[in-house]
Amino acid sequence: MTRYASFACSVATATLAATIAVTLPTAAEAAWQPNKPIEFVVTSGPGGGTDNFARVVQAIIAKHKLTDQPIIVTNKGGGSGAEGYIYAKTVPGDPSKVIFGTNNAYLLPYVAKLAFTPADLTPVAALALDEFLLWVNGESEFKTAKDYLAAVKAKPETFKMGGSQSKDTDQTLTSLLEATAGVKFIYVPFQGGGAAATQLAGKHIDSNTNNPNENIGQWKAGQVKPLCVFSATRLPAGPKVSGDMGWGDIPTCKDAGVAIDRFQMPRTVWLPAKVPADAVAFYTDMLKKVSETPEWKEYVERTVQTGKFMAGAELKAFIADDDAKNKQVFEREGWLVK
Repeated sequence: MTRYASFACSVATATLAATIAVTLPTAAEAAWQPNKPIEFVVTSGPGGGTDNFARVVQAIIAKHKLTDQPIIVTNKGGGSGAEGYIYAKTVPGDPSKVIFGTNNAYLLPYVAKLAFTPADLTPVAALALDEFLLWVNGESEFKTAKDYLAAVKAKPETFKMGGSQSKDTDQTLTSLLEATAGVKFIYVPFQGGGAAATQLAGKHIDSNTNNPNENIGQWKAGQVKPLCVFSATRLPAGPKVSGDMGWGDIPTCKDAGVAIDRFQMPRTVWLPAKVPADAVAFYTDMLKKVSETPEWKEYVERTVQTGKFMAGAELKAFIADDDAKNKQVFEREGWLVK
């Protein structure tokens, strides 16, 4: 090869390399991005806890410009949320459908014959845990969980425990409480925690296991009072809510003599089955960013949830443990569908 030919070859090689460097995207640029509008599918009705969860996430994503695509929210809450999960089954491989739910994603098929299974969903993340408390009427003679449960034990099936729906989290927790404390309630299901709060305030039931946010209005008014929280630790300290008590002043149920370490419900996000792994990674990263914003932290504090981001192996381990514990209750109660 002549010197000129060698030089020309070098120039051509350099030019080609420069062209490749300019035209090929970087690894970050090549990562998956949604290429059409995103639908947030809410497995509850408008105004419910899951609906508020999804709409807060939507607002934070828009404010912080975490995606270029518009996001619409649709409610498919029929069948205790089954409608939303069945919808996900009809769109396998579609990463534009993002499903917002709770542990009902993997627990509902145990207690009802439904047209979906957990295998029709891909877990993405959990962003928070709902807490549960044991509440009595504000004028109740009982000041501690131990005293209340002793009275229930002395007169089985005379005290009424209210909750949101049948064979759901409230009735599951009631069953756990019965098995642990050796008591027996009359369980009364209502359409949502708001109705259970109203019934307790009106003395139509003796107790409920509502989330903090569901009973806060009645607690502020002195119509109900908390006896303990089903959490491993006390709720965060904060301003007083009722009289001289705030959330952090409520003892854990374990410290109050109830041998239940923890009962919490995850706020979960899913994709349909068979979506690309890099789409899961995209939404995981986006939701992690959401969980780190001041707006998310304000929402968690305002609704008295426990902020906890879980994804990947950690989320799968949590789901496996939660699934097993709930299934034990379903088996004992005879709720499993045949």
